[in-house]
Order: sequence, then structure tokens, then C-alpha cells
Amino acid sequence: MSIEINNESGVDVDESRILRIADFALGVMHVSEEAELNIVLVDEAAMEQLHVQWMDEPGPTDVLSFPMDELRPGTEDDPTPPGLLGDIVLCPQVAESQAETAGHATIDELLLLTTHGVLHLLGFDHAEPDEEKEMFGIQRDILLGFAMRERRG
Repeated sequence: MSIEINNESGVDVDESRILRIADFALGVMHVSEEAELNIVLVDEAAMEQLHVQWMDEPGPTDVLSFPMDELRPGTEDDPTPPGLLGDIVLCPQVAESQAETAGHATIDELLLLTTHGVLHLLGFDHAEPDEEKEMFGIQRDILLGFAMRERRG
């Protein structure tokens, strides 16, 4: 799996854990080992600019996903073909604020947002209640599986 991370946010984050959750999520979703993913961490001003430009909404947001080849989840027997999955843009400052509200660490929020971004790149959405239930269920399962794997070392 080719996953590149570029931290332009000015915030020190555990980039290796973000890379590991992205790799884990892509593995769970049976995405080709030859797929490519880019993750960019930006500051609030850059995220606000992207949020306005692409979503026509004011203010910075926590995560944006920009799919490229419109890849979809595969199966163990039929993984997703190689291709450009796309870009995930994270804002650590917004994640930090959300983490404080949720009562957990900023890195945990960034892991959740990375997983959320991966699922959006694979075509999942949460606009409708049934879509939200499916997407958030998969997201929860990925995060729990990742936490268990990390504890085992």
C-alpha cells in the first residue's frame, strides 16, 4: 500500500499511527496493496479555504476526502483493483477541539477522522440514516480492530 503523509499543519502529531490506521482500514476493506492514498494535515486557515471552495460551507472542518479513481471496497477473494484512492485532508486543530469535547486524546480523534476519510474515499456516506448506520458501524469496527492490534503490538 502506498500511503504518503504530509504534515503542513504546524502541529506535532503521531504520523506513524495515522499511517497505521489508514493501512489497517484499507486492509479491512480489501483494497489492493497497489492502491495509493495521500493524507495531508493542514492548519485551520487552509482547511477553511478548502471547506469553502469544495463544500461551500464557512469555517474550518475536521476532515475532507477527495476521491480520485472512485474505488470501492473489495472482498478477500476479489480485492479492489490498484488505483489512486485519493486524498484525505485533516485539520489537527479542529480535531483537538473535538477531542476535548468528546473527552479523548487528539490522536484518537485523528485516527477516527482518518478512518472516516478512508470510508468516504471508498464511496460510503452518511447523508441518510441507513447509510450513516452502515458507515459508522464499519468505522467503529475498524477502530476497535485497530485498537486491539495496537495493544497486542
